[in-house]
Amino acid sequence: VQLQASGGGLVQPGGSLRLSCSASGFSLDDYSIGWFRQAPGKEREGISCIRFSDGSTFYKESVKGRFTVSRDTSKNTVYLQMTDLKPEDTAIYYCNAHKYGTTLQYWGQGTQVTVSS
Repeated sequence: VQLQASGGGLVQPGGSLRLSCSASGFSLDDYSIGWFRQAPGKEREGISCIRFSDGSTFYKESVKGRFTVSRDTSKNTVYLQMTDLKPEDTAIYYCNAHKYGTTLQYWGQGTQVTVSS
């Protein structure tokens, strides 16, 4: 059972990146997948989530209109498309899978996103 986040990197302000969160060893059908980030010296914050079964989404105000979360049910994968990136988006990004109605959850290992000119 593994949840793996990938796709981070260095990008200039205004640029774009797409993060992936892939699950292996279990199906995401009964999970809600959240994207979190943690900037240096700050607490981890939740920025977006998607209910895998029906695709319903939620965004924190600071990323609304710039980030889009989606899923590919055939690949058991969730994506976070990030556009118009700002230096304040620099952080380690994590994905989390939380099974509905339980305390069962998995964390991905984190992927670094750096927005800098």
